[in-house]
Amino acid sequence: MPLARRLFRVVFSRENLFALLLCLIVLLVIIVTADSAPQWIYQGF
Repeated sequence: MPLARRLFRVVFSRENLFALLLCLIVLLVIIVTADSAPQWIYQGF
């Protein structure tokens, strides 16, 4: 049990949860703004 508890503590540490949350926010922003991408990609052409 101590090994499983230690592994759980490492995997779900505060830094890892923050990194996972940041990654999910970035992915959500990419998915939400993907529909309007041609408007700003081709704006200079």
